[in-house]
Amino acid sequence: MLPSFGIRGAVLAAALSASAAAALGAEDAPTPRNDYAERAFRVPLADGMRAFYLRDFSAARRSFERALGVIPDNTLAISFLNATAMQTPGDLDALIDAEEDALGKRPADYLTHVRLAFSHLFASQSGRDRDADAREELNAAVALQPRLPAAHVGLGILRETERSTNRAKVEFLAALRADDGNVLAREYLALLYQTDLRDPQRALAYVIDIPNLVPDYADIYYHIGSLFDDLAQLGAALKYATLGLEKDVGHVGEAGQHGYTLVARIYLTEKKTADARRALRASIAANVDATVAATLLRKIDNGDYDASKSTPPPRAE
Repeated sequence: MLPSFGIRGAVLAAALSASAAAALGAEDAPTPRNDYAERAFRVPLADGMRAFYLRDFSAARRSFERALGVIPDNTLAISFLNATAMQTPGDLDALIDAEEDALGKRPADYLTHVRLAFSHLFASQSGRDRDADAREELNAAVALQPRLPAAHVGLGILRETERSTNRAKVEFLAALRADDGNVLAREYLALLYQTDLRDPQRALAYVIDIPNLVPDYADIYYHIGSLFDDLAQLGAALKYATLGLEKDVGHVGEAGQHGYTLVARIYLTEKKTADARRALRASIAANVDATVAATLLRKIDNGDYDASKSTPPPRAE
């Protein structure tokens, strides 16, 4: 069992862990912010995550709204609220309409610009091109409050979707200067270092403490497992990938969607084809990553991963 929320003060409030501090560098030394030390915030956030991964989206949304009532600019909670709204047809549009109405009443309100921007980002994920609208709101927010983190996180996400790695990194580091424990900024920085900069060790430094802050965030276990896999630390990779699957029981997020095939690849690297088969069959039974799972099963059947062969399994892009 991972440590509970209560270690926030010991882990990040007083100082970053040694690994995370090294990743940030002295010139980017953060200032403490204690979102996850606030019980009135962390309890409904945890309730919302558990409900989200159980596909109880109505309960999840109520919990995320309660959490945001305590810390309204926490970008992880904002993102989960939007992700929850995406699960019910019409809910995200209704959320955008309400935020646009609020902006009309409070055009100089930083938070309203940020919340609307994140909703536009999620609308883009659902197939509508709302990135220009998101950018407009985020730029307006930065003009109003250039030192606050949330708008910088949003701009970093926009830059990352444009494959502008350096600009995305600048925005996420700006967010961390204001909020050293910003989970979303750390997660995206790790993604940049893993996929674009090919430095999984540095990526791991940004995210390894996140389960201490949000132990119910299933997807972070998947990402950490993937990083340990890149580093050929297969025991740790299997541990974290399995934890992600255990927490995403509804197969909603990346942990539940891709965790079985990650586990299978780890087993294949270890030449444990029987264990890999079990993971791949579970993936197909759950109808998640089923095409990839079926392809890997065929390769196993064809003898591609026999112990006498040295060809490693393909990595997920």
